Amino acid sequence: MKGGRVARPDNMSVSDKADGPRNGGRAPSLVTPGEDLGKSEGIEAGHGVLVMDGRIRATKHGKMNVKGNEISIQPLRTGYIPRPGDLVIGYVEGCTNNIWFIDIGAPFNAILPMSLGPGNASFGGTRQVMDIGEAVLCRVQEVEETHSSVVTMKGLGLRKIRSGTIEDVEPHLLGQLIGKKGNSLRNLKDESDCRIVVCDNGRIWVDGEFDGVVSVRNRLREMTIESKAVGGVA
Repeated sequence: MKGGRVARPDNMSVSDKADGPRNGGRAPSLVTPGEDLGKSEGIEAGHGVLVMDGRIRATKHGKMNVKGNEISIQPLRTGYIPRPGDLVIGYVEGCTNNIWFIDIGAPFNAILPMSLGPGNASFGGTRQVMDIGEAVLCRVQEVEETHSSVVTMKGLGLRKIRSGTIEDVEPHLLGQLIGKKGNSLRNLKDESDCRIVVCDNGRIWVDGEFDGVVSVRNRLREMTIESKAVGGVA
């Protein structure tokens, strides 16, 4: 990459002579939304791309991946959009007499009504039960059309987080962290001897001995760096 521009492989030309986005097994290329990736003939459009007027165009900022005849874009960054049933870690950002406002990393804060909170809080006593800045493990109960949501702490294992550390990864990397059939996550737990709770909003609760927590944190950072590496450059 020179002069702030990403070099495009020779056979990634966007001229009419381009045969399509085949990079011959080379490292993935960084693309931006709207970028022309070549002819669509014989190409299957995957995640992050669409076909327009016989051409393939990127709809996301990320790494272009080609597998066989399919092209897709792995985004460099993704936002979290809540869905009912999601397990999430949130931070208390404010409260009223009977509601907590919870930052779950979504476009809008979630609300946690007193009736769905921990314990038996009395009206006006929300801050005595959970104060601003505290972390909570909760579950998304409802999502409105505007993506605002209601969360609950009524359920098995849902609680305030009082120990360990909370790490963040991009939500689209969770599948890589968990692995097929959960094997990668299981191995990480065994190697670190830590309790690891992976949440749908990209926040991860890690609890254990210091050395184990550090090893998990290092693995998460390595995974993030690798996901952003393009052509061998992070």
